[in-house]
Amino acid sequence: MSAYPSIFNDVIGPVMRGPSSSHCAASLRIARLCRDLMDENIKNILIEFDPNGSLATTHKSQGSDMGLFGGFLGWEAYDERLPESEKYLATAGIGVEIKICNINADHPNTYKLRLQNDKETRNLTAISTGGGMIEVIEIDGVAVSMAGDYFETLVYCTESDEIISFLKASIAYDSIAFQQGDAMSFVEIKSQTPLDELICDELKAMNSVHFIKCLKPVLPVMARNNLQVPFITCNEMLAYNEDKNKSLWELAVDYEAARGNISAEEVFEKMRKIIHIMGNAIELGLKGTHYEDRILGSQSLQFKQKLAANQLVGGDANNRIIMYVSAMMEVKSSMGVIVAAPTAGSCGALPGALFGTAHAMGLPEDEIVKAMLSAGLIGVFIAAHATFAAEVGGCMAETGSGGGMAAAGIVGMKGGTLKQSIAAASLALQNSLGIICDPIGNRVEAPCLGRNVMAATNAISCANMALSDYEQLIPLDEVIETMKAVGDQIHHTLRCTNLGGLSITNAAKKIEAMLEEQPSKFYKSC
Repeated sequence: MSAYPSIFNDVIGPVMRGPSSSHCAASLRIARLCRDLMDENIKNILIEFDPNGSLATTHKSQGSDMGLFGGFLGWEAYDERLPESEKYLATAGIGVEIKICNINADHPNTYKLRLQNDKETRNLTAISTGGGMIEVIEIDGVAVSMAGDYFETLVYCTESDEIISFLKASIAYDSIAFQQGDAMSFVEIKSQTPLDELICDELKAMNSVHFIKCLKPVLPVMARNNLQVPFITCNEMLAYNEDKNKSLWELAVDYEAARGNISAEEVFEKMRKIIHIMGNAIELGLKGTHYEDRILGSQSLQFKQKLAANQLVGGDANNRIIMYVSAMMEVKSSMGVIVAAPTAGSCGALPGALFGTAHAMGLPEDEIVKAMLSAGLIGVFIAAHATFAAEVGGCMAETGSGGGMAAAGIVGMKGGTLKQSIAAASLALQNSLGIICDPIGNRVEAPCLGRNVMAATNAISCANMALSDYEQLIPLDEVIETMKAVGDQIHHTLRCTNLGGLSITNAAKKIEAMLEEQPSKFYKSC
């Protein structure tokens, strides 16, 4: 995770298809970098997952394979062909083998890949850090740290002094470093733009240069040298705001404008485009969705009918929220286009809560944009100091975070103060501590739907408590620190595997067996 998360990189996004952002979108981004590393010419791929990690049991059912295959083909995370990416990969003549082996992975979402064509073999290891975010940690045995937010040029060489001197005199760059491994070494250049072809030609003419690899950014908001933001904790935000008297959404605009080096207007309109995608997904869900490989059918239609017939317990906002959360989750499970906010597994709670509240109150679109910006800033604090990855922090990190973010946005929509918005987020996050991640049948549907609904309804309850000036007691920054500590204490079998919780009940195992297909032809164990 970036030291300075972007609302549009780390929190509200990516726009994608698939059940899980940390599986589908992240793996696709990793594979896109692999494709660049091989100059878009891949013939054979070996993918290895550690048996002690999350991916060993979830890589197929939660979409890692699908995302990888789409990325190897150069697709975007929202490409409509993704569900059939395995077929397209085979048609492209790319051979794939997947092994579950002890690769001594420190992170539960570790991808170790060997890529080959007729001319070369390259190796890349990367991790998915949650919400679609990634970090490449090794290339060809050389330790690196790449988040996919720069143009990365790797000049493979035996000697670096001449290369670095030439580059520093010839190009605009963010950083240049000589990275050494036991067998390979390269000069790594991080820049805002790709290296000019003439510069590459001059490099290739140097005796010490073997070849050059150019990796394009995969994130929508790029990093830059000497990046500064006005604050990165809630306390710092309050200090920044002492003489400004800004609301939470305005502070979010200040932050993201500085983080992304764009204008306030661009930040606002970028979020407007995001909420249009969310709104379309809710509308699509309420028309009914169909997909063969899922556990739950289209249930939001039943809720809509019962609500219209006045057969549900009253509470217009709350019932709209439940219906919208369900619709969004059903679109996700049917491979429709959604926004991971903050993750795909928790994509229903935040938009469901904000759209449901706004529609119940008859608010215009701009108010939803403001509320989503407010939520995004709370998410920045979580991303910077805890995690959105269920594999690291349980469902607390996903739906818990979404509920805390939504609570702050709802307070803003009701005209509450900055203090009340922060209190609502703190209260909602406190209520979410320790929630485990135990997907039934290895699908991100149940108990995920119920927990998204719980997070969204928790959000509106905590918003009303904060608007009534209930005491939060524990400051937001300390709650987020506690989230990280609690996540570290949750047993690994309760962090997005099929090894604990509801996923190992007799009923769940029957569902899993019913869903089980023939293993992919790519799959092998060591």
